[in-house]
Amino acid sequence: MSSTQNTPMTPGIVSGRLPADAIADNFDDLHAPYAPHEAAVAADRCYFCYDAPCVTACPTDIDIPLFIRQISTGTPEAAAKTIFDQNILGGMCARVCPTEDLCEQACVRELAEGKPVEIGRLQRHATDTLMAKQSHPYDRAPSTGKAVAVVGAGPAGLACAHRLAMHGHDVKIYDAADKPGGLNEFGIAAYKSTDNFAAAEVDWLLGIGGITMKYGEKLGDNLSLDALADAYDAVFIGVGLGGVNALRSDGEDKDGVRDAVDFISDLRQTSDLTSLPVGRDVVVIGGGMTAVDAAVQSKLLGAQNVTIAYRRGRDAMSASAYEQDLAASKGVHLMFNAQPVAIHGNGAVREIELEYTSDDGTGLKGTGETVSLRADQVFKAIGQTLETSADLALEGRKIAVTGAGRTSRDGVWAGGDCASCGDDLTVTAVAEGRDAAEDIHAALSA
Repeated sequence: MSSTQNTPMTPGIVSGRLPADAIADNFDDLHAPYAPHEAAVAADRCYFCYDAPCVTACPTDIDIPLFIRQISTGTPEAAAKTIFDQNILGGMCARVCPTEDLCEQACVRELAEGKPVEIGRLQRHATDTLMAKQSHPYDRAPSTGKAVAVVGAGPAGLACAHRLAMHGHDVKIYDAADKPGGLNEFGIAAYKSTDNFAAAEVDWLLGIGGITMKYGEKLGDNLSLDALADAYDAVFIGVGLGGVNALRSDGEDKDGVRDAVDFISDLRQTSDLTSLPVGRDVVVIGGGMTAVDAAVQSKLLGAQNVTIAYRRGRDAMSASAYEQDLAASKGVHLMFNAQPVAIHGNGAVREIELEYTSDDGTGLKGTGETVSLRADQVFKAIGQTLETSADLALEGRKIAVTGAGRTSRDGVWAGGDCASCGDDLTVTAVAEGRDAAEDIHAALSA
């Protein structure tokens, strides 16, 4: 899933930049969970709006006023059930969902006071409370005798598999990695998902029964869509975006240049953060969540100077204003309207040359003015690409879908980041997997 190519060999990139206790503090839970009395106080701020705008803003359509009222009445387990009915990965979404741009931005308290109800933290309180219990809250329907293949054990695939299992179908999930979770396991900043929560959530989800896993299976490599279509009654594809765009800059192949997603994966999978090498002067190219996660975690590991360089202006960054502010608060320098033109160094990165850009309404252009930054490590976070189309029609660079994830091939559905249906967010992927499962169930029941 990840690569450590050249990193330990590159001058300036070393492990143990900070002592273990400092790194442990740096990577502690970004937002501490509510204590019960804190949750009750936070829940009391909700107006319990009729036609609540927060519900409309939630990609999974959770009845937010209902679950908050359930918390306020001392029944967090019931609140969790309200959440899980719509979003079976509600625990992780409570940690990583950009609530500041979705439900909390739409909150009436935000509009009136500039301080929304903390919906994400309340959701975590409810889901954590229920997940701490031993029994799974859902039962399977009687077996239908139908079998469905799910390709990809990320948020979309897991949500689809769980809903199909609830309906009584047998599900087998295939994944290219050696463990499930997708980006929740390999691609989320470690301070957002602590204590191996992603793995624990998958174990909890599989408690529904009727779901089996097979690892080391990659679509288009050792896994054939034709074979799956012949062997199963339906197929759902939720493979995410495994490829990484190239910088297309001179020197991109130098030691010390690597994909940000690989760095984050290594960080998430290591058992000792002090052993993870990081540069002294780090530059991250990109403007999305991956760029912010790579930059912030570089700083938390002890990098002295960390810069995010983005080719457009602040307003065009796909990372939320909250994430941008978080990066700045950790000491990351955000540099706008600057694109890489060359990476210099004798074998290993020594500096990166950037060109300032402008857009006069006819498209982004370089101005010819350049600036060089010292760098011994450069992370590429300029977007990911679909690695296989599996002979399906594409829309742009993703699998084309209609309705609830139907692809150009009968009996094959798709959802999540690999499909053309929505934003590249965990919560959106969950909604797409859930909705595809309902459509698959309807098709198999017809």
